[in-house]
Amino acid sequence: MSLNLKPLGSRVVVEPVEENEVTAGGIVLPDTAKEKPQKGTVLSVGPGDRDEKGAHIPMDVKAGDTVLFQKYGGTEVKIDNKKLLILRESDLLAIVTK
Repeated sequence: MSLNLKPLGSRVVVEPVEENEVTAGGIVLPDTAKEKPQKGTVLSVGPGDRDEKGAHIPMDVKAGDTVLFQKYGGTEVKIDNKKLLILRESDLLAIVTK
């Protein structure tokens, strides 16, 4: 997928990671019963906010990072039949390290 979406300021574009559709007991969950994802992969990062002198403050995340984010944060957009989220860096809770 070629992403032609460049976020502005301290925003990031995240592709949410969907959880399993089948429970450990083998029950298939419909879309209405699934939890809203809170984990995803950063696809694109904005330049960051500016300080009082006009210089960019670098972002803590980069493209390719796996992050945890607030459950109902951000704006959902659909591009190439994929659901993406545009979030502020402040909506990110943590970077998942391996």
